[in-house]
Amino acid sequence: MAVTSEAVKSTGLVLSRKKSQGMVTDEFLYFFLRLRKGEVRRVVQRVKSLYPDDTPEQLARHLINTQSVLSFVGGAILHLPQLLPVAGNVWKLAGFAGGASVMTRMHLYLILEIALLFGHDIEDKARIPELLGVIAASGASAATPYLVSQLQWNPLAAIPASGVAASLVTQIIGAEAIRIYTKKTA
Repeated sequence: MAVTSEAVKSTGLVLSRKKSQGMVTDEFLYFFLRLRKGEVRRVVQRVKSLYPDDTPEQLARHLINTQSVLSFVGGAILHLPQLLPVAGNVWKLAGFAGGASVMTRMHLYLILEIALLFGHDIEDKARIPELLGVIAASGASAATPYLVSQLQWNPLAAIPASGVAASLVTQIIGAEAIRIYTKKTA
């Protein structure tokens, strides 16, 4: 039996025209980037319960500030292999890849949390280009130790420089997310 639009209207059901992310996208985000959308929803509920009178922008700023601290610490710690002269190139590359992966994941969570705070569907295909932008920005911040090396600074400078770069990227991603989602909500 075919379901017609008249039959759907008569039952009061509404067909969703939402453009959801496909299963491949969901599985890629889950398995390769370890992105848990349930965790995104839990964090948003938590910040809303901690600051019930705050606006979405104020709530987003709480998340950005919290993650900036974590980004600073993570950015600094994840580049320690660069300081070990005995560490081979494989170990250094693994440290770079691991650091970039962790920072990327943190930033992906942040942008989805902010989207959700502003009432946007984190399952919508519109999030995909936003997530790709976050991946690119996170990768750029992970290259800070190499910049320190190219500038011929003391290798110890890579630790605070990496922390500052990671924190700065978090602030930029968060501010841009607020700007985008405020505009899309209006």
